[in-house]
Amino acid sequence: MEKKVIAIMRKLVKMAREEVAAKAEAAIPNDPRNTAHAIRSTVYKAVLGGNLNLLRSRRANAPGPIPPVRHKLATATNRKGNHRGGNRMPRGRDTTRMLGYVGFDRIFILRWLDGGTPRRDTNGIRRVGQIGARPWFESAGTQAFNNAAQNLETLIDELIQQELKEA
Repeated sequence: MEKKVIAIMRKLVKMAREEVAAKAEAAIPNDPRNTAHAIRSTVYKAVLGGNLNLLRSRRANAPGPIPPVRHKLATATNRKGNHRGGNRMPRGRDTTRMLGYVGFDRIFILRWLDGGTPRRDTNGIRRVGQIGARPWFESAGTQAFNNAAQNLETLIDELIQQELKEA
């Protein structure tokens, strides 16, 4: 029974994430990198519940903000290797993926759009390009979880009815 309830929770949290992503797409009219689909979701096992957030993954193997320096290694003909100038190794597929806005790397864009950025002054020069806050995440997340809670009541009642009929 517990596994069935957790499966229902996963389904509802996924639906809530899709609903919030749809609202993010509406809030971001020009989104070439599909940042709206980077919203993270979590379903708890010990306590029945879930979570949607705009936080970056903190895995040990998560891509870092600074790209690694890649050099050609020393060979038999070139004992020193090529560490200078334009003689760097071509960028690999993983490095290109790491430097692009894919997966959880796109979340920082959503945080900027949700909270905005302050206007900055640098050496007396005013910078243009301030991002105005469009606070959509809290209202969209609250509404999505309210809808999920209503659906949860219905689905758990149906599950209990099924279990009673089988017993």
